[in-house]
Amino acid sequence: MTAWYAAVDLGASNIKAVVGDEDGTVVSRARRRTPRGPDGDAVADAMVAATRAALSDAGVAPTEIVRCGVGSIGPLDKAAGELGRSANLGPNVDRVPLAKPLGELLDAEVVVINDANAGVIGERFYADRSPDDMAYLTISSGIGAGVAVDGRVLSGWDGNAAEVGHDTLEVGGITCGCGAEGHWEAYCSGKNIPRHARYVHETEGVPTELPLDEIDAKDVFDAADEDPLAERVIERVQAFNAAGIADLVHAYAPLVVYVGGAVARNNPERIVDPVRERLPDLVMTNVPELRLTSLGDEAVVRGALAAAITAADRSQLRP
Repeated sequence: MTAWYAAVDLGASNIKAVVGDEDGTVVSRARRRTPRGPDGDAVADAMVAATRAALSDAGVAPTEIVRCGVGSIGPLDKAAGELGRSANLGPNVDRVPLAKPLGELLDAEVVVINDANAGVIGERFYADRSPDDMAYLTISSGIGAGVAVDGRVLSGWDGNAAEVGHDTLEVGGITCGCGAEGHWEAYCSGKNIPRHARYVHETEGVPTELPLDEIDAKDVFDAADEDPLAERVIERVQAFNAAGIADLVHAYAPLVVYVGGAVARNNPERIVDPVRERLPDLVMTNVPELRLTSLGDEAVVRGALAAAITAADRSQLRP
């Protein structure tokens, strides 16, 4: 008899849900846009709806699910099984219940982990060989990392270890969505690259043909070969990414760093390759191998599925 598991990826833009078996083979998928409000219950309802759709597509009853994994943007309240106020959701979304609504749907244990921790678990679970010391870095709407040291994921008492997107890379710089200044995420995340472009235009006077009030991150990347401001912003993004990843290496000594998230996956030649070239000059310890995620845009949801599968087995990598 097949043992069935469910998993959900709660991102700033999208919610993904899957159903899979004990080997991690995904048999169904569903997706919803992440609601901007009016409150956290609306986000939870969208998660439940996506999970119901995945179950229906798989022909699996909710009561057949052994365990469910949730990989979520932060900050997490691990004890409560909730997402706290996130810089990447609407201003009225204070807390999002994660474990309770899914637990009620499935009548099963729900494992809640940071999305980047899910990335680490997924890369390890699905790989033929992966080292015990590794990291997964997501560069998407926000920036975060999951880290494994000596074969254990560093979760932290509240589930928020390795929130490297909020490392300060420039004192007194651009204000991050969290309210602090100079954070890595404020310069290099998909949500903030347009604001970064406006900041450079205002402070450095770099000319541009871009409509600065209307651009998104894709516009900046698309114009990087022809627009002076776009080129300057991408140069700065590359420098900040290299500095942030060097800090990650010095803190946790990974042998491999997997890089995922939409910004990295859609622009590997401008995000991953330049950092790979710069790291040897920035790192005073061992320089890790830098790889684009092997799991594409499913790194988090498949990692959450792997976390659900391995939660009862301490011999496998788990938080």
